[in-house]
Amino acid sequence: MVQESLSLGISIVEVVGNIDIHDNLSQKIGILNYNHWFDGMAMMHRFQIEDSQVTYRSRFLRSDSYKQNIERNRIMVSEFGTLALPDPCKNFFQRFLSRFEMIKPTDNASVNFVKFKGDYYVSTETNYMHRVDPDTLESKQKVDWSKFVAVNGATAHPHFDPDGTAYNMGNSYRNKGAFYNIVRVPPERDSPEDTLEGAKILCSIAPRDKSKPSYYHSFGMSENYVVFIEQPIKMDLLKIVTGRIRGKSLNEGVFWDPNQETVFHLIDKQTGKEMPVKYYAKALSTFHQINAFEQDGFLMLDICCSDDGQAINNFLIQNLRQSGEALDEVFCTFEDLHGEDLKDYGGLEFPHINYAKYNTKPYRYYYGCGFRHLVGDSLIKMDLESKKFKVWRQPDLYPSEPVFIPSPNAEEEDDGVILSVIITPVKDKSTFLLVLDAKTFEELGRAEVPVNIPYGFHGVFNSSA
Repeated sequence: MVQESLSLGISIVEVVGNIDIHDNLSQKIGILNYNHWFDGMAMMHRFQIEDSQVTYRSRFLRSDSYKQNIERNRIMVSEFGTLALPDPCKNFFQRFLSRFEMIKPTDNASVNFVKFKGDYYVSTETNYMHRVDPDTLESKQKVDWSKFVAVNGATAHPHFDPDGTAYNMGNSYRNKGAFYNIVRVPPERDSPEDTLEGAKILCSIAPRDKSKPSYYHSFGMSENYVVFIEQPIKMDLLKIVTGRIRGKSLNEGVFWDPNQETVFHLIDKQTGKEMPVKYYAKALSTFHQINAFEQDGFLMLDICCSDDGQAINNFLIQNLRQSGEALDEVFCTFEDLHGEDLKDYGGLEFPHINYAKYNTKPYRYYYGCGFRHLVGDSLIKMDLESKKFKVWRQPDLYPSEPVFIPSPNAEEEDDGVILSVIITPVKDKSTFLLVLDAKTFEELGRAEVPVNIPYGFHGVFNSSA
């Protein structure tokens, strides 16, 4: 979602819908259902807040995957947890041969809005992104990471230096096996047509097992270091490349190995060299990092994690409905960033901080979603000094990722508002954009939307002021 022109403390009173939606494409196409939360067709949402009014617009991304699916009214392109079956319109021999084709990467960029060189892109974890117009939500250009750097995909969670230089990570698969690559993208473009020109691989890291590299969704970054977490959620490359022959989707090749420790790799952002010390911890799984910063000779890394490998399978639709050799080694322990009472809210994910001012720096507050699907989710504000938290929760309401917006000329870290899109499966309740006072966590207003909005992933705020 892209929100613009926010005036703090307003009472939101009106919504005007400008909507381009096909029913249920986030869950099914024709009579075929998607199996995983990550798989539905990418739908973009835009709330514009201006003069005490809110307008809403949504649009499905016109990706090649979307166009093929709509043309045939069936799932034609495989996604992470859903295998596209052979086209029944083909004869038997054609259907048989299609089993031996490689699964082609999807351009269904459904995960996040990201910004490179001042332009907005929608992204996923393959090599494809789409440059989009943040006002109309129309796709302007399909962009392939592999045309600029030797990677087969990239995360949807880049990090940014204050000057706009972007850092991302992507895997590459060579004759000698897989590698993890850190990519740096310059902050400015040389021409209007410039997309990822000038992107370079800063560092390549060899996995412990090159035939079974780790899955990762994001990474950490401090002022001077990139922190890559090599976790024991593994990808069996042989199973993945033979998945179509075996009739299995990509996620069937991803598995949890609790016998492997977690490895933290530190890479110097200036030199591109990996630090010789390897840091180890017990087996853990993580999707998102909260923040990383350097303080008193230590590198502090705060992450959302669990000690089992069920994270990916938890997002199957059926489960959602139920609810090189180092010079030295260091084994790390952890400190909880919360008290025991957070367990009552199902833990915390989709972390967000005052990124512009406190990313890579010591900070006090972060915000996230508590997940207890059967009774409704919650929004949570965590105070790292007191380890106490504030909660916004109402029955049968499910908040999306909280986005922090600082007040103009704010001096305190939590001086601002939180935006979150609230959905509900209850027919007599409305979907709405929620505005909370970030300091008190009290509701300031809501803008009701006269359509059902599917539960999404990540959002970004853009001010036109």
